[in-house]
Amino acid sequence: MAEKKNEIPRHVAIILDGNGRWAKKRMLPRNAGHAAGSKNVEKICEAAWNMGIEYVTMYAFSTENWSRPKKEVDALMKLLHQYLSDCLKTSKKNNMQVRVIGDITRLEPDLQEKIRELEEFSKQNTGLHFQVALNYGGRDEIVRAVKKIAAEVKENRLKPEEITEALMEEYLDTKDIPAPELLIRTSGEQRLSNYLLWQLAYAEFYFTDVLWPDFGKKNLEDAIAFYQGRERRFGGI
Repeated sequence: MAEKKNEIPRHVAIILDGNGRWAKKRMLPRNAGHAAGSKNVEKICEAAWNMGIEYVTMYAFSTENWSRPKKEVDALMKLLHQYLSDCLKTSKKNNMQVRVIGDITRLEPDLQEKIRELEEFSKQNTGLHFQVALNYGGRDEIVRAVKKIAAEVKENRLKPEEITEALMEEYLDTKDIPAPELLIRTSGEQRLSNYLLWQLAYAEFYFTDVLWPDFGKKNLEDAIAFYQGRERRFGGI
C-alpha cells in the first residue's frame, strides 16, 4: 500500500558531505571544515525535531575513513571526542536520546567510554532519537550481524529456517529503530558510500549541492518537500 503524500518522514538519514570543500573554498585547513560541520549538527537536529521528525541518523565516520591521512584522522578523532562531550549537555538541553551505531571496538578506549557514558546518560530522554554512525560501514554491519546469527545456529540456539528479515534486523546496529524513509546527502555526491545498505532499501534519496556546514533549516525543509511529493509504492501499484 502506498503511503499518503504530504507526511513528515519519521526517520531521516543524512550523509554529512562537503566539510573539506567548504574549508577549501575559504582557504582554511580541512579540519576547520569538520569543526564547522560538527557545529551544524545540533542546529539540524533541533530543526528536524521541530518539524516532527522523530529519528535522525548522521554518518560521522565510516570504516573507509581510516584510509585518510593520519593527521586528518587524528584531528577527526579529537573532534569526535569533543563533540561527544558537548553532546552530554545538548542531549539534556534538548531532551535528546543519543545512540552510536558502528563497530566502536576499533576506537580508543577513552572514546568508547565516552560513547557508553553518553548513551547511558541520554537513554531516558523522550525527544529526538539521534543516531551517530561512527566507524560504521553498511557491509561491515551486515557481516557482523551474520556472524552473530551463525554463532547462534552453531550453538543450536537458532535454526536456519528461523532466519527471516525481521530476525536479521534484530542483529543489526539499528535494532528497534525504524528504517529511514528519506536519505539526504549534501555536497552534490550521488552515492550511498556504504551507508545503511539494509535500512535504506525503500528510502527516497535527496541529493543537494549545498555543502554540509551551509546546510540549514530551509535546506531541510526543501528535502522534506521533495519527500512529500514522492509516491511510495514499495513495489506495488
